[in-house]
Amino acid sequence: MENVYDLLVIGGGPAGLAAGVYGARARMKTAIIEKGKPGGQAATTSELENYPGFGRGTSGPGLTQAMAEHAESMGAEFIKDIVVSLDLESNPKKIVGKKGEYLAKAVIYGLGAQPRGLNVPGEGKLRGKGVSYCATCDAEFFEELDVVVVGSGDAAIEEAEYLTKFAENVTVIVIHEEGKVDANQVSAERAFKNPQLNWIWNSTVQTVNGDGIVESITLKNIKTGEETEYPTNGVFVFIGSVPTTEMLKGQVELTNRGYIITDEKMATNVEGVFAAGDVRDKYLRQVITAASDGAIAAVAAEKYVHETELWDSEVLNATKPVVVAYYNPMDMAGTEKVGMVDRFVSANSDKLSLVKVDATRNELVQKRYNIGNELPMVQLFVDGQVKTSLKDINEENLKTLL
Repeated sequence: MENVYDLLVIGGGPAGLAAGVYGARARMKTAIIEKGKPGGQAATTSELENYPGFGRGTSGPGLTQAMAEHAESMGAEFIKDIVVSLDLESNPKKIVGKKGEYLAKAVIYGLGAQPRGLNVPGEGKLRGKGVSYCATCDAEFFEELDVVVVGSGDAAIEEAEYLTKFAENVTVIVIHEEGKVDANQVSAERAFKNPQLNWIWNSTVQTVNGDGIVESITLKNIKTGEETEYPTNGVFVFIGSVPTTEMLKGQVELTNRGYIITDEKMATNVEGVFAAGDVRDKYLRQVITAASDGAIAAVAAEKYVHETELWDSEVLNATKPVVVAYYNPMDMAGTEKVGMVDRFVSANSDKLSLVKVDATRNELVQKRYNIGNELPMVQLFVDGQVKTSLKDINEENLKTLL
């Protein structure tokens, strides 16, 4: 399959770039599909100071460009295209873009999540110039300045409290009536007691104003309809985020908010499909956690591809029936029974071949054939299909494999 990639990474943010580095370094034929310049949301952050090893003066564009160059130097290919659909159940998996179709043995999905914006005039123009969606990332830049927080959910209230460690004044803009927020009760009560937090109720943001940097916002009181200009140096928006998973609906398991559910190895419920970065259901969405996800996903993908190729060549595409012996190497009595299987197959080598599988390590086979903890066990494969399973291994039972 000359035109099939070992690994296709969808999305060129920090997660995808890290996956590209690890995938290509593992000698996999790796490509990253990205619609524009690599970097994702991180590339829109003018200053980035909390990525370990990169201090003051680090920029989002600079860091992500270095990541892209690193991936390319390792041998990762960059494909500029917009993915429009996926067929993740096919073998190989098919990714359809506006410019072409791509095939892959394994896929890492890393298109991220976008902060839900206010969608008001000035917001986009001043993003990264006073408009922020991450207090952890940007709070330090507003030391002794005045900022507003828009939103009243858990994230908004918790991040508003965090901002009081840096900003001179923090004002929370809430659409609800006085005293009503959407955050959990504990966070709300603590926030109401914080003397550094100010509150503006029954209000929405109409515009974000400023010449090059944020200077003020225009507020509208939803009860009176009155509009007022409120001076501020920064606008932190916390009204939720939107994962880019529309094309995955019905293909992989998602949370009710649309985030991809994975295990600790970034594997989804679909074999050979992994997810990394902000698109994944996770606790912290930062550049460092995205890069970590990408590295883990690529290592897991490499193991999946390697195990799949071995299994296909030695078992599924074998020219004669194959006896597969699953064992636990820590179980000495069990390994002795595998020795019995080995002797039996050797005596019948004209009819059978043998593959031994450490079922404690080969997760691919373990999941695919529901191999439990009752080891050792034996399965007979004929033309790629399981024909017989033996849990009670003895000389008489082994004869049934012939």
